[in-house]
Amino acid sequence: MAPRSPLDDPHNASFAWARYRMLMKWMAGFTGAVVVLVSVLLYHWVGFVSIHFYIATALGIGFAMLLMAALMGLVFLSSGTGHDESIEDPLDDERTR
Repeated sequence: MAPRSPLDDPHNASFAWARYRMLMKWMAGFTGAVVVLVSVLLYHWVGFVSIHFYIATALGIGFAMLLMAALMGLVFLSSGTGHDESIEDPLDDERTR
């Protein structure tokens, strides 16, 4: 039987998810700033090409940065709460031999 995860406790889970939401809010703000900065720099270097170019660039940068932030935030949440240590590893016996 697998041991209980620290995320099973509602107090620990609410604290961890609040931290995750705070991280995502900061990263959304940072992503917005980067998208604006890149759009301004592209307009300065290239000039006006097409509105579709700037929309595609903004969406691509924004999606990539927010996806990276979400996945890394989940890794930090899982590791920081001790959820990773609560699994039952069937290969643990084979590695110690």
